[in-house]
Amino acid sequence: MSDDQHAKGSMSYLMEMGALKRAKRSGWWIVGVKDPETIAEHSFRTAVIGSVLAMLEGADPAKVALLCTFHDTQETRVGDIPWVGRRYLKAAKNEDVTADQVANAHPAVAAGIRAVVEEYETGDSLEVMVAHDADKLECMIQGIEYLEQGYSNAQEWVDTTRAKLKTASAIELADAAQDMRSADWQRVYLR
Repeated sequence: MSDDQHAKGSMSYLMEMGALKRAKRSGWWIVGVKDPETIAEHSFRTAVIGSVLAMLEGADPAKVALLCTFHDTQETRVGDIPWVGRRYLKAAKNEDVTADQVANAHPAVAAGIRAVVEEYETGDSLEVMVAHDADKLECMIQGIEYLEQGYSNAQEWVDTTRAKLKTASAIELADAAQDMRSADWQRVYLR
């Protein structure tokens, strides 16, 4: 491929990622949330949470943020399939979706993105464990926010994602979140 074709392939991937700003996290519809957050909104906070957890756990914050940033990028093609839906669907592996997404990108871009997704999906490093906990902790926090908005069915999601946390820091932050409201952050600074 020519440099021009690689540039267009790389840009095509970047443009596709824009769809994550419009695609809703459809699993929340199961609990009645009418207008859930987008996949991009989820991924952003997951990356921030992952960085914080990495700092607390002694992992590499930049690596964890990178893993978290790319963890749901395949959903531009397969959507956000809730856990109950996965019982009935045989979705492609995220690594395979990613390979298709970056097939025409510059070889360095394609290799780099494939490596990040492969590590997130199959790795067993501290960074991967922290990234997975960040994904679950973000879901739990989002559930708490939906509970505040009156979506009482979100409690089960809060409880089940909380129970899947593995790192001590994620568990400690989850415990702290249980006693907070989403606007409590500002009170820390107004004292």
